[in-house]
Amino acid sequence: MRLKRPSRRTCILVLAVLVLLGLALPVANLLIASPSSEKLAAASQGDPLFAEVHDVIQAKCSHCHTDDAGVPFYAVLPGAGSAIRRDVDRGLRYLDLPAAYVSSTKVLSEPALAKIEYAIDQDSMPPLPYVMMHWNASLSADEEEAILHWVRRTRAAHYADSALSAELKQSILHPLPRKHAEDAAKVALGKALFFDKRLSKDNSISCASCHGLDKGGTDQAAVATGVGDQKGPINSPTVFNAMYNVKQFWDGRATDLQDQAAGPVENPIEMAEKWDNVIEKLKADAAFKATFETSYPAGLSKKTVTAAIAAFERTLITPNCRFDKFLRGETGALSAEEQAGYALFKDNGCATCHCGKALGGQSFELMGREKDYFAQRGKLIKEDNGLFNVTKREADRYKFKVPTLRNIALTFPYFHDATAKDLATAVKTIADVQNGLELSADDTAKIVAFLKTLTGEYEGKPLASAKN
Repeated sequence: MRLKRPSRRTCILVLAVLVLLGLALPVANLLIASPSSEKLAAASQGDPLFAEVHDVIQAKCSHCHTDDAGVPFYAVLPGAGSAIRRDVDRGLRYLDLPAAYVSSTKVLSEPALAKIEYAIDQDSMPPLPYVMMHWNASLSADEEEAILHWVRRTRAAHYADSALSAELKQSILHPLPRKHAEDAAKVALGKALFFDKRLSKDNSISCASCHGLDKGGTDQAAVATGVGDQKGPINSPTVFNAMYNVKQFWDGRATDLQDQAAGPVENPIEMAEKWDNVIEKLKADAAFKATFETSYPAGLSKKTVTAAIAAFERTLITPNCRFDKFLRGETGALSAEEQAGYALFKDNGCATCHCGKALGGQSFELMGREKDYFAQRGKLIKEDNGLFNVTKREADRYKFKVPTLRNIALTFPYFHDATAKDLATAVKTIADVQNGLELSADDTAKIVAFLKTLTGEYEGKPLASAKN
């Protein structure tokens, strides 16, 4: 049986209906109130600078970068709801605005500021499919300028060293301060404790065993080795510049350096000791006890010992790398190849997570934002859950603290699981799974050349030659 061809009139009618439907949804969006997140409003309440851009951020960013702004009314249509939620999930993977507020300062984090600035500079937000359904979603030139102005003012006011020039204060990357002041006597005590093997059960290892100051603040091994030659499950992060981390450990389970210093002592595969035993060993050293009590009259305790170690660790900053000199105006400090690598580093979005003084350490990011890193790698272990192990929030599964890139040439192997043995592999992998980019060999080499300029000085000497 031969099917009857639809008439021209029928085709025109069907096309007209489709066009009308296609216009009805975006037109309806113009008539409905803009999205708004109560969580974002609450988180930003103590930030007077954000008030200047609050309305535009709410109206044009909150649909995809908060989890409580709701979804468009047409999400009830078949297939629309799941597609919209996929887009929202993807947006939250990149930036969850309320979660990006730093509770202690009531200011948006440096990486969040960097991501917003990058999106505007790259003209990548909002994405075209969203604009097609929300005709008023695009940012005007005035709105873009207002947001960029707010980003840079916030950065200068809250994150930049006061000694920097006005222009450098607003930049996405900053040089490390040349000095950090601490009580000298407490630092000396903390340094002695950092190298003291009495903190371990069999007096065989110290903090420096896994954080060698002649090895970039790490042990340059895939995993740490504890008492009895036990192997840990995860790579040891550097102790250099750790004072700039938003939290400590890959999963953020320690709030600060003092909290971090307490952990390894009683970890059964690290130092495997009890704090009460450590304190008794130290008290038995009459000379050390007397010296310690001049700075800590309350005497030796877990609290005072970890405070002293933290005081020392806050002095482990490594300023004056060649890149710092370049930022401060010494254009000859970097070669043409290194400067090209720096440009690629910014153009490819690397600085949206590796920003600020330490080029990292300020946020927790999903490992595998664009591609499933763990599916490529294979078998999972508990430590691969990252921040989830601390918060128990499903949204935090596979999120890890972004490592500092300071002295990165010395802190191999790379990633929490140490799967990248060299910088080129690390750069290509991160570009792929985080940003969905396939870097050429030439671009990779240039970025690696730039990263090698981040090796600084400790106690006035190039870090590579520093000795314990």
